[in-house]
Amino acid sequence: MEFEKQLIPKVYELGRLFILLFLCVREESWQRNHAEVEKGTKCQGLKDRLVGTMFGKVRYWRTYVYRGRGEGGYYPLDIELGLPLDGFSMLVRSYAVRLATKVSYAQCVTVLSTFLQWSPCQKTIEEMALGLGKHTGEWFESAPAPENDGEVLIIQIDSKATPTATESELEKRRGKRAKNLQPVSQRHRGKAARKRRGSKKRKKKGDKSKNGKMSTIVVMYTLKRSKEGLLEGPLNKKVYASYAPKRHAVAIARREADKRGFTDGSEKLIQIVTDGDNDLDRYIEDIFPQAIHTIDIFHVTEYLWKAGGCLYKEGSEELIEWVEDQKDHLYEGNASEVVKEIDDRLKLLPKKGPGMKNRRENLKKISGYLSKRLDKMDYKALQEQDLEISSGAVEGAVNYVIAKRFDSGGMRWIKEKAEALLQLRCIEVNGDWDRFITHVHDKTTRNAQLSGENFFLKTTEAAPLPTYGVNT
Repeated sequence: MEFEKQLIPKVYELGRLFILLFLCVREESWQRNHAEVEKGTKCQGLKDRLVGTMFGKVRYWRTYVYRGRGEGGYYPLDIELGLPLDGFSMLVRSYAVRLATKVSYAQCVTVLSTFLQWSPCQKTIEEMALGLGKHTGEWFESAPAPENDGEVLIIQIDSKATPTATESELEKRRGKRAKNLQPVSQRHRGKAARKRRGSKKRKKKGDKSKNGKMSTIVVMYTLKRSKEGLLEGPLNKKVYASYAPKRHAVAIARREADKRGFTDGSEKLIQIVTDGDNDLDRYIEDIFPQAIHTIDIFHVTEYLWKAGGCLYKEGSEELIEWVEDQKDHLYEGNASEVVKEIDDRLKLLPKKGPGMKNRRENLKKISGYLSKRLDKMDYKALQEQDLEISSGAVEGAVNYVIAKRFDSGGMRWIKEKAEALLQLRCIEVNGDWDRFITHVHDKTTRNAQLSGENFFLKTTEAAPLPTYGVNT
């Protein structure tokens, strides 16, 4: 153990020396090939900088080319190698942000420090994520369609609210910080902070501290029919999530479906499974007019339990038996019988009496919800075609992609900043991270070489929420 502990820093030191050697060789090569610089510019000699690498900080020297007063200058070696001005290699940036898609920024620092012997600070990792986040939209648009796809496309869509900061919280966060009167004692600092903030207002009925903002997630995959006639899969599963309006998510699904060859004119089968959200229903009808739209059967079953609760005592055998009977109707393709049963029981309920008003109102709402969606609840026909009748894939994605990273205790997000990390997490979950990083590296390096300008890749400003498909 002691040997390994002493060996690790030596190996990292050797790595830094190799990187320094590489940078020196490339600088000398540039100087040999550019004995004369372009007219109107002049070399001002070597200037040093620190760059954060996988092996630690490396100081190197490179030529600075001055263009003239008011026009500034540039570092040709950094442009040639695709090194941003923010002082971190792309590999460090990739590892730090990839880790940030899984754990908090503070935990990123801990993990990187453990394995690399150093780490960018929390604020810097967040700025790295915001910088990479500005390239996610282009990546999703340009990413190629999966190969060896199936013949039936399944799209599942759901939403999840995550905690966001209120205006008052943002005002406190951005305001001038009070002087730390107890820099040593943590418990006294806490007491002073609570006294400074004052007592919390008591919540009124219905108040929620979460201040949740909705994000929409799309899961897409295909099914391939086997020799036995079964639809096997899922194949090439991909996820996409955004805090933009729901129509944006449906429009992205349309774009990806077209990319996979499931266009309107292809006559290929597309099935979309949702929880019956009214907005999604409207957007799907507009954007996917030929798709089979299905309501998740487990979501419908929850409505049956609510209806049964208006008729029978909670936990009673009568309630369980009634719900099971209605579920049988659903699986047999007789959803209309379920609605008729609820309507008939509604007519038999007394109009007066303790709690009768609420029971009648709830039954009426449930009947209305189901009756409007009868054409999306033919579960018998769907099972005969071996299609989906539940949204388990997207329910799992809601938990894994969104909740595990964005809905933990104490979190308060700004939507635009959460959007960058959310889309980066989708890229990581999709297994496209390395290709995405290569895409960003090649694009930024190419742009720098064409413009002759050094660039920053991290930023403090988040990109606005995407608008693709929102206003069409």
